[in-house]
Amino acid sequence: MRDHRVLPSRRLACVVVLAIAAFAQAKAAAADVMLDVAAMSRVAAIDPRFQSYNIEMVEVTGGRFWKPYAAARPGANAERFAALAPIDLHDARLRMLAAALAPAYLRVSGTWANSTFFAGSDAPPAAPPAGFKGVLMRQQWQGVIDFSHTVGAPIVTSVAISAGTRGAESRWTSEQARQLLAFTKSTGGQIAAAEFMNEPDLPTIGGAPEHYNAAAYGRDFATFRAFMKDTAPDVTILGPGTIGTGANAQARFAVSAQGIDVVSYHHYGALSARCSGDRTAQQALSDQWLARTGKTLAFYQALRDRLAPGKPIWLTETAETACGGNRWAATFTDTFRYLDQLGRLAKAGVQVVMHNTLAASDYGLLDEQTHLPRPNYWAALLWRRLMGTTVLDAGVGEQPGLHVYAHCARDLPDGIALLVINNDRRIRRKLTLPAASQRYTLASERPVDGNVQLNGSTLVLGPSDQMPALNGEPAPAGAIVFAPATITFLTVANAGNTNCR
Repeated sequence: MRDHRVLPSRRLACVVVLAIAAFAQAKAAAADVMLDVAAMSRVAAIDPRFQSYNIEMVEVTGGRFWKPYAAARPGANAERFAALAPIDLHDARLRMLAAALAPAYLRVSGTWANSTFFAGSDAPPAAPPAGFKGVLMRQQWQGVIDFSHTVGAPIVTSVAISAGTRGAESRWTSEQARQLLAFTKSTGGQIAAAEFMNEPDLPTIGGAPEHYNAAAYGRDFATFRAFMKDTAPDVTILGPGTIGTGANAQARFAVSAQGIDVVSYHHYGALSARCSGDRTAQQALSDQWLARTGKTLAFYQALRDRLAPGKPIWLTETAETACGGNRWAATFTDTFRYLDQLGRLAKAGVQVVMHNTLAASDYGLLDEQTHLPRPNYWAALLWRRLMGTTVLDAGVGEQPGLHVYAHCARDLPDGIALLVINNDRRIRRKLTLPAASQRYTLASERPVDGNVQLNGSTLVLGPSDQMPALNGEPAPAGAIVFAPATITFLTVANAGNTNCR
């Protein structure tokens, strides 16, 4: 016989809450947003090399860099740094994978670059000269130049600024920079753009002289700019290349704003666990986390508008977190941040975004040892193949757990490319397209494994490093459902949008 007794009040309340939650989830999944691809307006245009990357100077010279978590013994205390051999820039796999992202910029800089001595002779010193911490040999820089040519990525760099470059009254002198530029030119290399120093708002960490304030930076930057305009006038001057959003960054922007061609800045949403950061993988898909890059941009946009109106903005260094990235930087968990950042900043008019790094530590697009692609690499490759340089307004307002970006499609005349990010871990989303499309959905059954699937197939290199086919699947006109924690590109041919013809 059934028991028809009244449920206890606490149990009844629980049932009601669950019912409401189920209804809310069903309603969210069923929410129907119509996308009018023909009417999407143009909001920005980005540099053809918008998606670019860093190879840290210490990777080129060898030294000590952020130790990958996988290299640590189980249960051992985490070490921040590990010995890093000079990267083999002639490695066939590395070159092939980098070339697939072209056109791009290759930035060779970082904190270590501030204190690196360029050995302009065929007999480099056995140890760094006084006032330097590392040595860049001619053949190593030649390797950078050759790599740059091969993979279609002009060089962006910065110059040494440490004590070894200083003259009277601790003023910066240009001799080291002069030798680097002269050698680059003599071998047919191209430096497209340069910052004076890496992150001048962190002078102590960056190897600057003691008590190096904004006034000293402004004085040295003026010397650097005059030297560059005289010696290499075709090189774009970037600055200030700061990482913060406080008074130090603002002061260094103010003293250099009149001399820059392009505003440059760095962004990391937090520190990794190596540097006592407290982020968790569970937070990595949150709207608040994804929004941090926009807040940093807003700081620099405001400074740009006030101090350097009309100047383009480049984000010259960014990744999941500073200090090598967290463990999940190498997994699909970080791909939501990677692609959302590109979509968000492109829509805001940022011209170039340079990921740190191509192939070092946990935040590398490629594994440091094997150079095998990680999920963010496959995401980068899809962006490169599908998203063009004309940025559109998708017509979908910001809403929790759903981010939609639109561009004219690359190499598809009159085509539209959409990036749909469902960063909600539980709720399905739905959009309606009035035309048929090709669908490319990225997902991961177990992100911790470092794998990613495209339309259900795991992405890996084939025999002899053959690239997998990154083919879309036909999606008919009408409603399209996006599973929780997935990222989808959609391309629509013959969209009828006059901005894309």
